Amino acid sequence: MITTLTRWLLPVLALAACTHECLAQAPAQAPAQAPRKLNVLFIMSDDMRPDLGCYGHATVKSPNIDRLAARGVRFDRAYCQFPLCNPSRSSMLTGRHPTTTGVLNNLDFFRDLHSDFISLPQYFRAMGYLTLRVGKIYHGSLDDTDSWTEGGEQRKPRKPVDPKQRIKNSDRIVELKGDGEAHGDYKTATKTIELLNKYKDRPFFLACGFTRPHSPPTAPKKFMDMIDPRAVALPKNFAPRPTVPAGYPKGCVTGNGDLFIQRDASEAEARDMIRAYWASVSWTDWNVGRVLAELERLGLADNTIVVFWGDHGYHLGEFGKWAKHGSLFEIGTRVPLIVAAPGAKGNGKASSRPVQSLDIYPTLCELCGLDLPKGLEGHSLKPLLDNPAAKWDHPAFSVYGNAKKVIGLAVRTERYRYAEYDTGPGGAMLFDHANDPHELRNLADDPAVADVRRELTQMLRKQFGTR
Repeated sequence: MITTLTRWLLPVLALAACTHECLAQAPAQAPAQAPRKLNVLFIMSDDMRPDLGCYGHATVKSPNIDRLAARGVRFDRAYCQFPLCNPSRSSMLTGRHPTTTGVLNNLDFFRDLHSDFISLPQYFRAMGYLTLRVGKIYHGSLDDTDSWTEGGEQRKPRKPVDPKQRIKNSDRIVELKGDGEAHGDYKTATKTIELLNKYKDRPFFLACGFTRPHSPPTAPKKFMDMIDPRAVALPKNFAPRPTVPAGYPKGCVTGNGDLFIQRDASEAEARDMIRAYWASVSWTDWNVGRVLAELERLGLADNTIVVFWGDHGYHLGEFGKWAKHGSLFEIGTRVPLIVAAPGAKGNGKASSRPVQSLDIYPTLCELCGLDLPKGLEGHSLKPLLDNPAAKWDHPAFSVYGNAKKVIGLAVRTERYRYAEYDTGPGGAMLFDHANDPHELRNLADDPAVADVRRELTQMLRKQFGTR
């Protein structure tokens, strides 16, 4: 039986055979050395919002990611397509919106819904790259073995998390011994270093996925000690429990799915948890630094595109929420995104243009000289890598929902964030980020910005149609 991938590869193989035959008939010439393909090192972090030094955070220590940003392009307005791990990663790795993949929860596997989709690493594999996986790239046991030359795992059916177990683990802060050698993230960095050494002489697409700062926040004691909890300021919109502010849509603040699930968070507890989250970010940065140092030591940095990406945002008490589930606020959908491409003219600068996670797929294809496969819904970021201030007419879209339907839609332009909901009485929220970066005032019904709302509504309709 011919598989979908085999059918897709036949034209590629035929083209290669034809090329070989034509070359065999050509006059003999001195062999020209083909330029070496660019490698890709794709580093991912789970639940990391842009609380990093390079993004202007005054407390978090992130020297390694900061150095990466200094030699690449930092995207200050990058957004995920869904504020939850599996839908976000499935969208990025297929280059398609969640409304196209149909993956709206942490249980569904994109290939069960669309067996014809060619994922990002799978495409690079077909184009002659070694594709290598370490750590969390897809979601948990939903790994896509077709994507990887090495490191793939057989998929296992996922079961819903036991609510009792989630509650039991919800308020923990995990302090590790030493440098955290016994933890999976330390081992992920170690394995990534091993693969860099093993395949340094061959073109590779190496994906390295860290699980932190996903709850429970985890780090060695020395990283915890970097931050005085008394110096941690609470968010301006802090609340002890998930709270929908007056004048906001009923469905805009969903319950906690990670921390403080069934109880209020006191101000002291909130500061402790924020401190631990930041320590977890710093420890992740330390592990990232181990990988980047080896890339440099091996002399691969000048021939390797490095991407650093977080899969979605995260609430640390904003609106009383301690999770990402269901959040179409800025804090729930904004992610860190850094692209360090050798020779890019914009390296060392930042871009304020709104970009999306699903832009990564076409970007890496173009940077590596690969034709774009059909069906991608993002846009290559190469123009912004060459000129971070270049004209950019593509807003960023995010959605959230459940296995049955989409519940909320959001669009982000350079200045405004707009979201619509159809839960309960429904409703909308509109924020002017030039004057309200913490989203404290909903302008959706303000006549002064009616034209803005109308324009943003049209953007949603053009992208998603009517519901």
